Amino acid sequence: MSNNNRWAVPENLPQKMFIDGQWVASSSDRMIDTIDPATGSVIGRFPEANSDDVDRAVASASAALSGEWRATTPAQRGRILARTAALIREQAERLASIETLESGKPIREALGDIETAAGYFEYYAGIADKLQGDSIPLGPDFMSFTVHEPVGVTAHIIPWNFPLVTTARGAAPALAAGCTAVIKPAEQTSLTSLMLGEILCQAGLPAGVCNIITGYGAEAGGALTDHSDVAHVTFTGSVATGKTVMKTAADHVASVTLELGGKSPVVVLADADLDAAVEGTLKAIYLNAGQVCSAGSRLVVDRKIHAAMMERLVPASEAMALGHGLDDAQLGPLISADQLGKVAGYVDGAKARSVSVATGGRLGEVAGMEGGFFYTPTILDDVPLEEKVVQEEIFGPVLCVQVVDSPEQALAVANGTDFGLVAGIYTRDISRALEFARDVDSGQVFINQYFAGGIATPFGGTKQSGFGREKGLAAMASYYRVKCITARLT
Repeated sequence: MSNNNRWAVPENLPQKMFIDGQWVASSSDRMIDTIDPATGSVIGRFPEANSDDVDRAVASASAALSGEWRATTPAQRGRILARTAALIREQAERLASIETLESGKPIREALGDIETAAGYFEYYAGIADKLQGDSIPLGPDFMSFTVHEPVGVTAHIIPWNFPLVTTARGAAPALAAGCTAVIKPAEQTSLTSLMLGEILCQAGLPAGVCNIITGYGAEAGGALTDHSDVAHVTFTGSVATGKTVMKTAADHVASVTLELGGKSPVVVLADADLDAAVEGTLKAIYLNAGQVCSAGSRLVVDRKIHAAMMERLVPASEAMALGHGLDDAQLGPLISADQLGKVAGYVDGAKARSVSVATGGRLGEVAGMEGGFFYTPTILDDVPLEEKVVQEEIFGPVLCVQVVDSPEQALAVANGTDFGLVAGIYTRDISRALEFARDVDSGQVFINQYFAGGIATPFGGTKQSGFGREKGLAAMASYYRVKCITARLT
């Protein structure tokens, strides 16, 4: 526990996995430390699962699929999800504090994330009894119709940047469709996902319907995606790991949803509202210290307003104070020493290649938190399209500015990476904005704002950003299969 009471660790943190409605230890009894990234101190421990633990969890989910859960009506499923949303809101402050301690994000962001997690369960609670099939007109001598069936046991591999939100984003629609779930949160941030298991049981979810195992990706995550009884895998993470997940799932013909990150552009044309563009750009890159798959990590700006944008962005970045998330600092730490080293390596490499650093570009120092993993808000200016820091996902508070001379060039530059998760555009010309939205190769487009939409808006990528859609009604398609039934009447 930290010596500073402001950063005190809540009591009674989970120290076991949640399988078949019970808290259980791992088969090996090995444990993983979870660390406060602002201080580098250990705040808790949880089990390191192995393939035997994965087998237990999947067996529990398989048994539940054909047991009480199968007889639960869609309306009853919806009520369980609605109660889950209410229980999350009742525990919001505790959940947010724990998530801030594990991930480092400011408490205001964590509180917003917990509300969003509750919102997912609330949203899909309303959908559970509305998954209606279709009738197919084959003529008077036939009756043909479709029904929706749960795909089966679903696996959810969760990233460390939005632990409970991403867990809820996949688990809520899966449960609404009548599936069962095995969740493997990231080894850096497992606590709130573990707590969700108990919350679901309190809400009335039968034992075994949702199981949470903890451990490392290579062993626990690999065994889960490789399990022959898993029908669908929802994965959020790196491109390299996503490809491995897809290959592994293919061996037993499981379907996959892959959200693999991005290098998203924020396009600012010459006629844009500069105040709005600056505000949106700062939010796009510095939310959660830039550790966001859909972060606007590239500013594609018209040369006519480049100087004016930089005059606003640089001092705003330099004014951002680093600090502990529980103090609601403007910018928290990166998740780990490894991530800090990765971000610093990208920037140091760019500097060695003569890329201009407008501000930042160094490790952060915070009094009293010398063991923390802080990096200063950084802007790299006038970066060539072929530069490594433009083409690869850094996952930190590093904005790459790309200068263009026309809207046509802005579109080409926006499309100039292997990623296609999100794109944003600022312009007063709505026709120009909609033309950009039509032509940009991206799963989502934001116009005159960033991080727009919410739970109801489909989310997913193109190109190396993955495929499949989460959020909204579109997410349900991953968790049910369509059965067609046709009868001859005469």
